[in-house]
Amino acid sequence: MKNDVNHVPIHLKMNLTSKEAAEYSNIGINKIGSMLRTPNCPFVLYVGTKKLVKRKEFEEYISQSLII
Repeated sequence: MKNDVNHVPIHLKMNLTSKEAAEYSNIGINKIGSMLRTPNCPFVLYVGTKKLVKRKEFEEYISQSLII
């Protein structure tokens, strides 16, 4: 049985992993990784060497984009 006590729904998280961002946006994980590697990416957050996706900034970026 899954432990739901520590589970936070994706739409309530401030930051997402690449996998969570891919599931949330229906964009492939490889494309998410490529986007995070672009210079001055507006939605990347570095925690040490780990890259996270700032959810609100990611949503805004996607909303304003016509082509990814």
